[in-house]
Order: sequence, then C-alpha cells, then structure tokens
Amino acid sequence: MITLKVNGTKRKVDADPGTPLLWVLRESLGFTSVKYTCGISECGMCTVLIDGDARRSCVVNVEEVLESEITTIEGLPENHPVKVAWIEKQVPQCGYCQPGIMLQAADFLSREKNPSEELINEVMDNVICRCGSHPRIKKAILLAARINANQGG
Repeated sequence: MITLKVNGTKRKVDADPGTPLLWVLRESLGFTSVKYTCGISECGMCTVLIDGDARRSCVVNVEEVLESEITTIEGLPENHPVKVAWIEKQVPQCGYCQPGIMLQAADFLSREKNPSEELINEVMDNVICRCGSHPRIKKAILLAARINANQGG
C-alpha cells in the first residue's frame, strides 16, 4: 500500500512503486481530469503540480512523489486567478487539454508576476491544444497575472 497526498488529502492506493503517477491518479484515485495523450511528456495533457511545480505525470513514477504534495485541477481553489481568468476569457473549446494547461500556467504565474506575451508564448509553447485556443490562453494568462497582482500575489 502506498500513501500519496493529493489535493491536500492523504490517500492510500495499492500500486506498484514504478507505476506512472498518471495511471494512479486516473485509474486508482479517479482524477480523470489528468489526461493521457502521448505518454512521453510531450503534450502536457497529464500535467499536475508536484510541490508546486508543473510536472508531466506520465513520466513520474509514484515512488518519486511519496513525500510530495500533488495538485490536480480539482485542488486549485475556485477563486484561483487562473480559474477566474479561464472563465472570464472563455478559453476552452473541447476542454480536454485545459486542466494540464491551467496547472502549467499556475506554476508559471507563481514565478513570473508580470509576464510578457513573448514569455507566455515561450513557456506555454510545449503544451498542445488541438482546438487552437492558444490566443485565448494567452489572454487568460495575462488576465490571471493582473488578478494576482491586484490580490497582492
């Protein structure tokens, strides 16, 4: 039995320590917002926060995160600037990629308080949205940065 701390709650799961975190989150714990697409850390659909850092859960084994805080999109507060901005800018079309992209944006904005459009393009370039919502994603990240600044973050 393995214990993981996910979204602030300790959860016990029967899994091999070498199992990718993605599968434990989705199949064992029911966090289906963590999506499988490529399996090789290229697309960003499986991104979660591990101790606040955006990581691709398809290439992280559970044994690597036994002492870590794992956050899925469900663990991000509803009033988080990224969630507020995503709604305000009506970012998603199909929504499949959005949880991973939002968590990568949350990590990025925790380190970069006043990002330029060029920096947003650079940092978010490695996440894939097949619907083409990248222009709205960029606008939402800029809005989230302003909301964060107004909240003193």
